[in-house]
Amino acid sequence: MSGRGPALAAAAGEGAEEPAPARPAAATAGGDDARKARARQRWGLLYAALGAVLFSGKAIIVKLGYRHGADAVTLLALRMLVAFPFFLLMGAWATRSARTTLHRGHYLRILVLGSLGYYLASFLDFAGLAYITATLERLILYLTPTLVLLIGWLAFGRRPGRLQWIALAVSYAGVALAFGHDLVAGGEGIVLGGVLVFGSALTYALYLAGSGELVGKVGAVRLTALCSSVACLLCIGQFLLLRPLSALDLPAEVYWLSLANGTLCTVAPVLLVMLGISRVGSGHASQIGMLGPVSTIVLSLLLLDEPMGAWQVAGTVLVLGGVLLVSRAPVARRTA
Repeated sequence: MSGRGPALAAAAGEGAEEPAPARPAAATAGGDDARKARARQRWGLLYAALGAVLFSGKAIIVKLGYRHGADAVTLLALRMLVAFPFFLLMGAWATRSARTTLHRGHYLRILVLGSLGYYLASFLDFAGLAYITATLERLILYLTPTLVLLIGWLAFGRRPGRLQWIALAVSYAGVALAFGHDLVAGGEGIVLGGVLVFGSALTYALYLAGSGELVGKVGAVRLTALCSSVACLLCIGQFLLLRPLSALDLPAEVYWLSLANGTLCTVAPVLLVMLGISRVGSGHASQIGMLGPVSTIVLSLLLLDEPMGAWQVAGTVLVLGGVLLVSRAPVARRTA
């Protein structure tokens, strides 16, 4: 909204013959700054929310791809093939504007983090989705902040506080409820799928725990782009090693789904979440990210016809509540 709005409104009403008294320049500037700040916050929340919803669509697209005869290795390779050029451009842009020169040690850590946090986590996630519902997958992945908390305690001595322990218990009780619902509902490989997706959450938590220092040196955008590029190469290479080229003889729907997965559910949400964080901070952005599991539930009901029972609803509420407690709890203290 421009600063001319109030003046135009006043001129259109009664008493337009007499100009309104001029406001002090400082007050006008302060009002403009406040409006800009509110607009910036609104856009930041919108970016973060849209990013969370688009991220959650990945599981839906993968499940739809399975229905057309594709497997995890092929779908993951197609997704990364689409996303790879965008991450290269992102990395080139971030490197060009960066002040820090990367050394051999930096590249080695980026290689390890990209292999662990993006390649392995993505593969385990895609593999697990062949056995469990999209809703359960999203709830398990949403345990990542709690796993980061536990890793910080075990590896760095940052002991969780009482509220954080309560949050952990609530979160895992929620996953247990949702997992129990799927076990009762039936379906082969539920346990295997749950273990695979939990492995995905764990490997990504290890990436987050190990990348903290490197983010400050490399930069968040450049680190994300470089680690994602490593994962893209590994996923494409994995397909070339494990599958014949005839595996690409798939229905056109698979390629359209992969195009959407690589752009709308991979590159776009990365950029949107970064834009959101730059405007409202990581704390608010992470809380807005709680829309992810909810949107997954809605999309799975609409597009996949997945069963939804009271246990899953209760489990979702507990997981979201637990993660919210983790995000709001005081920072864990280092033990002696």
